[in-house]
Amino acid sequence: MKIAIAQLNPTVGDLWSNANNILEAAHQAASQGVRLLLTPELSLCGYPPKDLLLNPSFVHSLSVELENLAEKIPPQLAVLVGTVEANTDADSRGEKPLYNSIALLDEGKVKQIFHKRLLPTYDVFDEDRYFEPGRQSNAFTIFPTPESENFVKVGVTICEDLWNDKDFWGKQTYEVNPIEDLVQLEVDFVVNLSASPYSVKKQKLRESMLTYSAAKYHVPILYVNQVGGNDDLIFDGNSFAVNRQGEVFCRAKALETDVKILEFCPEKQDLLAAFIQPFIEIEEAEIFAALVLGLKDYARKCGFTKVVLGLSGGIDSSLVAAIAAEAMGKDNVLGVLMPSPYSSDHSITDAEALAKNLGIKSYQLPIEPAMKVYDQMLEPLFTGTPFGIAEENIQSRIRGNLLMAIANKFGYLLLSTGNKSEMAVGYCTLYGDMNGGLAVISDVPKTRVYDICQWLNREQEIIPHNVLIKPPSAELKPDQKDQDSLPPYEILDDILYRMINKHQSIPQIVDAGYDAEVVKKVMKLVMRAEFKRKQAPPGLKITDRAFGTGWRMPIASRWLS
Repeated sequence: MKIAIAQLNPTVGDLWSNANNILEAAHQAASQGVRLLLTPELSLCGYPPKDLLLNPSFVHSLSVELENLAEKIPPQLAVLVGTVEANTDADSRGEKPLYNSIALLDEGKVKQIFHKRLLPTYDVFDEDRYFEPGRQSNAFTIFPTPESENFVKVGVTICEDLWNDKDFWGKQTYEVNPIEDLVQLEVDFVVNLSASPYSVKKQKLRESMLTYSAAKYHVPILYVNQVGGNDDLIFDGNSFAVNRQGEVFCRAKALETDVKILEFCPEKQDLLAAFIQPFIEIEEAEIFAALVLGLKDYARKCGFTKVVLGLSGGIDSSLVAAIAAEAMGKDNVLGVLMPSPYSSDHSITDAEALAKNLGIKSYQLPIEPAMKVYDQMLEPLFTGTPFGIAEENIQSRIRGNLLMAIANKFGYLLLSTGNKSEMAVGYCTLYGDMNGGLAVISDVPKTRVYDICQWLNREQEIIPHNVLIKPPSAELKPDQKDQDSLPPYEILDDILYRMINKHQSIPQIVDAGYDAEVVKKVMKLVMRAEFKRKQAPPGLKITDRAFGTGWRMPIASRWLS
């Protein structure tokens, strides 16, 4: 029995296009004799649809599009499609109005509907807001070929349904384990339709988890994942299949759409080996590819074809420019140099060298004339006060205004260039360098920015050498260096990782060997900067703890652990 995994890139809410992508995959699969086609979780509407689900007309349109799609599927093919189903008992039982569902399309109609049983409510997930959990195991039978006398029994799970094995995790998050229930139903294999967001090293965790479950229960598992960027989330694909011995027998491409075909042998009760796409082994390469995909899809799905960003000659804007050139094409990127009297000569020459290396367009707008006008306007109010942060931030806001003007005038998407370290401690200016429609590297710590840039230069110079070796500086006053205000980034980033990702307290971090006063200062900076992060543009998520959808900290808070 041939099975196809369709790793698709849906656009949230674009039901017709998503259905058409499913139909194209269906025709491709049918032409190769496939009997069952798998598509990702909520493949018809795209994941995550968020509060579109509160609109009854959206849910109704999904139902209509699903029926239309079922009629168009090649007759010899069965397809599992991710959709949303109304909970008709919601009002009488006091339940949520919808189910996160999988529809089995076969013989021109919707044959069966299966509901997701485990609903995640952590990090970026908020499924309990919309969905009622399914109460029963999901399985169906299918004849491998028209001539077959014996059917195959398929167990159906949706994303989180496979993430609750207490032996693997050392704990049980939910009351039930759907895969255990399916094994008791004696299914021949289990399919899992997912929309699992990307983070560094996550694919190896997924494969460890499912190889463990397959070997434990002696049942093959086929996993299909969404690919592409939707808002701040990046979905990496990496769909794969595991045989009953717990061996990976098939893997699709990372960060690209893909269709993979494999076979289930009813006599052996197991999968036959298929093509295994190699891992992207170098983390810097994987992160760069993920950010390229995230930017490319964010721009495309929001209707932008060109981007603009400020080029300071620093490491962060250099990396964002490199990502933009790869994602948008070099002819669709404009870098704007905005030197001030405090800008060093190398800031200009380094930015120009970067633009030349990337082949992108650049333009120079000195900001000294605007600075003088601001000084004149504010002089009556500021007279007698020393030069300080207010004057420094005016420079950043002038630059932000200029970039927004260019973006508005020509319909460009403005990219902000701040990294995660800066966002964490508030080393950034509201309505200045934080301006933008997308914060491309806001989940990339400063030290990792350097690592990615070094990787980019592995074969030839992309990032100018001087950018990599000069001390980081905002250049808002004479001889300014980041380390005047912050600990060295090697120290800062590890402290931030312990605070943000590991939720360690001040005493725990001090016990790890860090100075208590430094740790307290960093913690205070993180807490005080929350109001800035709440006003920041969406940022692409590449770690398991990003300043985005899953970050829900209070602004007015005095907690200091």
